[in-house]
Amino acid sequence: MADYLFRRAIAYALRGMRNPAKRVFGVFWWGHTPQGICNCPAKSIIRHINRDTIAIMKVFYSDRFAVPLPEGHRFPMPKYTLLRQRAFESGLLHPDEFIEAEPASDIQLLRVHTAEYLEKVKVGLLSEREIRRIGLPWSSQLFERSRRSVGCTIEACRVALQEGLAANLAGGTHHAYPDHGEGFCVFNDVAVAVRAMQAEDHASRMMILDCDVHQGNGTAAIFAGDPTVFTFSIHGEKNFPYHKERSDLDIAMPDGTSDQVYLEALQDGLRRCLEAFQADLAIYLAGADPYIHDRLGRLSLSKTGLVERDRTVLAACHQFGLPVAITMAGGYAKDIHDVADIHMNTLIIAQQFFQNGKQSN
Repeated sequence: MADYLFRRAIAYALRGMRNPAKRVFGVFWWGHTPQGICNCPAKSIIRHINRDTIAIMKVFYSDRFAVPLPEGHRFPMPKYTLLRQRAFESGLLHPDEFIEAEPASDIQLLRVHTAEYLEKVKVGLLSEREIRRIGLPWSSQLFERSRRSVGCTIEACRVALQEGLAANLAGGTHHAYPDHGEGFCVFNDVAVAVRAMQAEDHASRMMILDCDVHQGNGTAAIFAGDPTVFTFSIHGEKNFPYHKERSDLDIAMPDGTSDQVYLEALQDGLRRCLEAFQADLAIYLAGADPYIHDRLGRLSLSKTGLVERDRTVLAACHQFGLPVAITMAGGYAKDIHDVADIHMNTLIIAQQFFQNGKQSN
């Protein structure tokens, strides 16, 4: 019954989308058709969803606080608004479940970042070298957006601990270190959220499942030697950052890695993580950049493969009874709609797991 209701919800969500929904392995995804997959357009559009029956996952957003970037800048800032609009207009998630979180406070940020670095970002005292390292020009909006995004991950963690799953429609800024930012990352939202959960006694043991194509070097460095946090990263072997930190478990994939090879490595990595470390909460970085057409990715995963990646991560956590907070992390495809497609797929898979979990309770 739960699966039937979810399918009805997805059929409803077809309204207004630029591409029809296609069915793969029992779920739907938006966007272009991956090569080699049978297209099965939905046969009906449901005009009404019984929201008393279908449980809806909460998502947190911060895209109202945009960062001004020069024309032609390679960071896809519009993807966040595009994703929220698509998720909202689709009907997949209820308007009441879209929440604009409070910004992270100085106290929360200072549990991870140095006071000197925080002050530099706040008032615009970063050096030219520090700004180049971040890759984004400083502005007051950069500071505000960055702390807002961190606040969304903190709230997603709080809600996930209560309800099983929640998502930040941004976040995953895993390259930021305590005293500097890099790789489009100003503050490390994952690390700040971990310390917030621990400080508030919501969770003591945390697991980071980083499936962005770039190693979570800042996160690995921050939690090095910390027995309360397990860091896992599956990433491109020859991709940025060129100096890798040591996570508790790193899986480095060669250029051009395909769906099957990646998914087999991921399954093995998840098994090793979950058997070795008992956590209270996992934070999942669901990067869109392992995609074959990502400009900065260097791997060769299809959209279908990324759907299976999301399903594999959430199924493994579900098997171990582990709540999950999701962040979107990176995505730099030439067509920004491809990035939004992949992130939207993540939300669809997460909503399915959320609903099924509520139905089984």
